[in-house]
Amino acid sequence: MARNPRTNGLPQRTVERPGDIDAWLAEQSQLDQLRFITCGSVDDGKSTLIGRLLWDSRQLFDDQLAELVAESRMYGTQRDAIDFALLVDGLSAEREQGITIDVAYRFFATRRRKFIVADTPGHEQYTRNMATAASTAAVAILLVDARRGIQTQTRRHAFLASLFGIRHVVLAVNKMDLVGFDRATFDKIEEDFSRLARPLHFDEIVAIPVAALHGDNITQRSARTVWYTGPTLLGYLETVNATARPQADFALPVQWINRSTADFRGICGTVAAGAVRRGDELRVTSSGQCARVSDIVTFDGNLDEAQAGDAITVVVDREIDVSRGDVLTLASQPLEVTDQFRATVIWMQDQRGLTGRKYELKLASQWVGASITAIKHRINVNTFALESARDVGMNDIVVCNIATSKPVAFMPYENSTTLGGFLLVDNFTRNTVAAGIIHHSLRRSQNVHRQPLTITREDREQQNGHPGKVIWFTGLSGAGKSTIANALEVRLHALGKRTYILDGDNVRQGLNKDLGFEEADRVENIRRVAEVAKLMMDAGLIVLTAFISPFRQEREMARQLIGADRFVEVYVNASLTVCEERDPKGLYRKARNGLLPNMTGIDSPYEAPEHADVTIDTGNMSIEDCTDMLVQSLDC
Repeated sequence: MARNPRTNGLPQRTVERPGDIDAWLAEQSQLDQLRFITCGSVDDGKSTLIGRLLWDSRQLFDDQLAELVAESRMYGTQRDAIDFALLVDGLSAEREQGITIDVAYRFFATRRRKFIVADTPGHEQYTRNMATAASTAAVAILLVDARRGIQTQTRRHAFLASLFGIRHVVLAVNKMDLVGFDRATFDKIEEDFSRLARPLHFDEIVAIPVAALHGDNITQRSARTVWYTGPTLLGYLETVNATARPQADFALPVQWINRSTADFRGICGTVAAGAVRRGDELRVTSSGQCARVSDIVTFDGNLDEAQAGDAITVVVDREIDVSRGDVLTLASQPLEVTDQFRATVIWMQDQRGLTGRKYELKLASQWVGASITAIKHRINVNTFALESARDVGMNDIVVCNIATSKPVAFMPYENSTTLGGFLLVDNFTRNTVAAGIIHHSLRRSQNVHRQPLTITREDREQQNGHPGKVIWFTGLSGAGKSTIANALEVRLHALGKRTYILDGDNVRQGLNKDLGFEEADRVENIRRVAEVAKLMMDAGLIVLTAFISPFRQEREMARQLIGADRFVEVYVNASLTVCEERDPKGLYRKARNGLLPNMTGIDSPYEAPEHADVTIDTGNMSIEDCTDMLVQSLDC
């Protein structure tokens, strides 16, 4: 092969052009496909390894080669040589900083197999990106710098690979050229990794000594590692038997209802598990309605049978109530539903995850409200020890219980990544805060059922002569919440209304006696109060709650739980200066002297309402004026 001066003496590798394109496409269509990831710690050479693999497997066209040479001169880290990492580090920030930030996917094929490779970042703050890529991969190439050995990220990525069901691992000990291709160094790293991987239950671990920059043992065996007798990296990837997940029952999460014409109605989605055939009887999980498959439509034509991974439109023989978020199954194999389950969660945001805080959960095409009800333990990625935890921080991995606002259809993650993997989304920012996998439903979700009652809320309200509602007072300590709530209750009682006050200090002497004032306890405090307030409102009472309730998320949770039409948020607005001057309980004085940690407004934040239903200024209004304003605003 000709030498090219632009590539510093390296032979120019270009993609082989097939003589008969139809024959070549037919040949490619018969090949199976392997998805794999590269992972490991920072600067272990993941992007360089993929770039070299593409180069040596003849996957570069001439224009790509020319662009790579030009960019190597501008951004490269290899002096005058080609920087193979630039083939996959496509973001400008990645090239400028010389790091991988986002997951980069590349497709290539050999005569034996097709591949989709995901290059994942090594920095700890981008652990979420690695988890995303691992969820669809069958093989993990875990790189280790021969000079540094096993690192924290090596352990973290090995654990995540195991967690997401990867059972085949290549331990690529890279930069062997920088340790003189020393066998003892390689053997030590292989032994260390084997020891840490014992509890991870991988089916196969293959260790390969490589120098990605120079191509040693990438596609051809290196003369500099005569002591190594195993496969090359590409040789392993072409022959590994990465078996699929256990065959599961058919499930189709519904993405869209297609009404392309007045006479056509199709149910669109991608098959998550199992297979469906013409004539099969299907069941809508949420409603239990059934219909028989009359046709399976795809972009490439109609099918007699569809398998997991196929994007299809199902046509059924009768009208049934089905919409986005429903899940179709075979009528004879109904899918399990639950509103409580055990899961492993990877936290992805700086804002800590707290038990009781409400999030949105996305499971396939299903969206429901959800919260972490209990954290069983945190997993230490260095030792894999199980540690106690009360909340979840950035990159923490925890096993926890999750409750949803309504039942969801699911499968354990080991049977279906689509119906077993979920995301948690912040209600306010809409940021994804966590990813998780479902292990199993909790037995309590099947053992606890809502008991229908003969006397309804409407019956109680009719007897009381007024509707039940919750008036939620919020504001800093000393703003006047309890004082105004008490004055309002006196006025309402005189008007013949049935009321009750839930006051912060009073509730903490009984129901919430076990809670402190850390953020997690404050969240749980408000969750319990909201639940009690809802029960009392169902009794037809006007419930007045007087709590600092410092976080918007929890106040919004209370609004959603109680119902926006029966929830009135009253912001008792008084400045911190005014509240400190009043200081009726001496709390601010203690906080300023360092005797009272986690004091709202001092060393713990207060998030003022942005759109309160009623705002009263107790710094400039009398108690009587505030009460008059509330009675008029509340129409009581």
